[in-house]
Amino acid sequence: MDDRESTVTADSAEADSWKGLKRVLGLRDLTLLIVGSVIGSGIFLKPGGVLNEVGNSVPIALSVWLVGGILSLLGALTYGEMGAMNPKAGGLYVFVRDGFGRLPAFLYGWALFAVINSAGIAALTVAFSTNLARFIPLSSVAQKAVSVLVIAILAAVNVWGTRKSADLQNWTTAIKAGGILLMSVVLLIVARGSIPSAPTVPPPSGSLMTAFGVAMISVLWAYEGWQSVTYSAGETINAGRNFPFAMLVGTIALIFIYLLANVAYSAALGPAGLAASDNAAASSLGVAVGSWAASAVTLVILISVFSAANSSFLTGSRVYYAMAKDGLFFRRLSEVHPVYGTPALAVIAGAIWSAVLAASGTFDQLTSYVVFAGWIFYALGAAALFRYRKLFPDAERPYRVIGYPWTPVVFILAALLLVANTIYAKPADAAVGLGLVLLGLPAYAFWRSRKPALPPALEDLPRNPSL
Repeated sequence: MDDRESTVTADSAEADSWKGLKRVLGLRDLTLLIVGSVIGSGIFLKPGGVLNEVGNSVPIALSVWLVGGILSLLGALTYGEMGAMNPKAGGLYVFVRDGFGRLPAFLYGWALFAVINSAGIAALTVAFSTNLARFIPLSSVAQKAVSVLVIAILAAVNVWGTRKSADLQNWTTAIKAGGILLMSVVLLIVARGSIPSAPTVPPPSGSLMTAFGVAMISVLWAYEGWQSVTYSAGETINAGRNFPFAMLVGTIALIFIYLLANVAYSAALGPAGLAASDNAAASSLGVAVGSWAASAVTLVILISVFSAANSSFLTGSRVYYAMAKDGLFFRRLSEVHPVYGTPALAVIAGAIWSAVLAASGTFDQLTSYVVFAGWIFYALGAAALFRYRKLFPDAERPYRVIGYPWTPVVFILAALLLVANTIYAKPADAAVGLGLVLLGLPAYAFWRSRKPALPPALEDLPRNPSL
C-alpha cells in the first residue's frame, strides 16, 4: 500500500472498526470549541508586547492583529473542506498523512505531542498559576504545583467523557468571551471612544517588516488553536455541514473580539501605557475603572486559560489516538475507555508530558516553540488540499473552499514567510523547535520497524487512476 493512500470516508454515523469514537459534537460545540481553543492568555498578555515591537504605533499594531486573524481565517477555510470531506479523528494529522505520507504525518504528531499541544497546555497552566498568585500569595514552587494540579483536573474531566469536556468548554467559553466584550465596551465608554493616533516612533530595531513579523509571532500565539478543532472531526455530528460553518463563524468571531479588545486597550491606556503593560486587560481596567475591576478581569483570565487548556486536552489527544491506530505510537493509546468512551490513555499520556513541561519551562519560551513548530505543519496541512483534489477528484465534497486555489496558496506562503522570519529573528528558538521535531525521526524508525497495521482502505471511493 502506498504511504499516501487515504482513509477518506463520507460523513456517516457508523464508525469503521478502527475509529471507535462516537459523534457527539454539534455546531454549537464546534463553534465554541474554536473560540475557546483560541482565547487563552494571549489577548490579555500580548497586546503590549505587540505594540512595543512596532514602535508604539497603534494602527500598525492593529494591522498585525488583523493580518493574523485573516491568516487564521484562510487556514480555517482551507481545513474546512478537508474536515467536511474526511471527518476522521486526528484531523490535520490525517490530512498530512493522506496527502504526503506517514513520515511527515508522524513528525507532525510527534511535534504536537512534544511541543505544540503539550507546551501549549503547559504555557496556559503557567499563565493560570501566575494570575492566581494575584489573589493568593504563591511561591515559585507553589505556582508550578498549581499548574500541575490544573493539568491533572483537566485530564480527569477529559477521561470522564467527551460530552462532559464539551459542556465545560461551552460554559467557560461563553463566560470569557462575554467578559472580554463587556470589558471592551466599558473601556470605550469610559475613554469616550478616543483612539490614539500613531506616533512617529520607528520600530525599535531592524526594518518595519522584520518588526511586523516578530510581532506576528505573539499575535499568532494569541490566535493559536483554530486548527485544533480538526482533531475532533471524528466526533462531529453532520460534519459535512457543521464543520466548515463552525470554522468560518468561529474564526470571524475571534477577529472581531481581538480587534475590539485592542482598540479598547489603546483608548484606555494610550500607546505608551499599553506598550509598557504586561497585562493589558488588568492595566486598562485599573486605570479606567479602578483596582477592583482589575481584580475582576484577572478572574476572567483564570477562566480563559483554564478553558483553553481544556480544549487542548479535548482535541490534541485525538491525534495521539489516531497515530496509535496507525501503529505509529504506543498501541495502548488507541484504546477507547469501555465506560467513558474516550481515548483515556491518550489523554493521560499528554497530561504527563504537559506537567513535565509546566514544571520545568517558562511561559515565553514555551509559546515561542509552539508557534514556530506549529506553522511548519499548518502550511503542509493546507498543501494537502491539493493532493486531496488530485487523489480523489470525484469524492463527495459537502463544502469547497472559497477562493480556491488562492485561499490555500496565500495561507501557505504566509506561513512559510512566518517560519523564515522566525529563523532570522529568533534563531535559537527556531533551532530548539526544529530539533524537537527532528527527534521524531528515530522514533518513527522504531515504530515502522514493528510493521504497524494500516487503517483499512476504503475501495468504494473514486481515486484518480493516473496517480
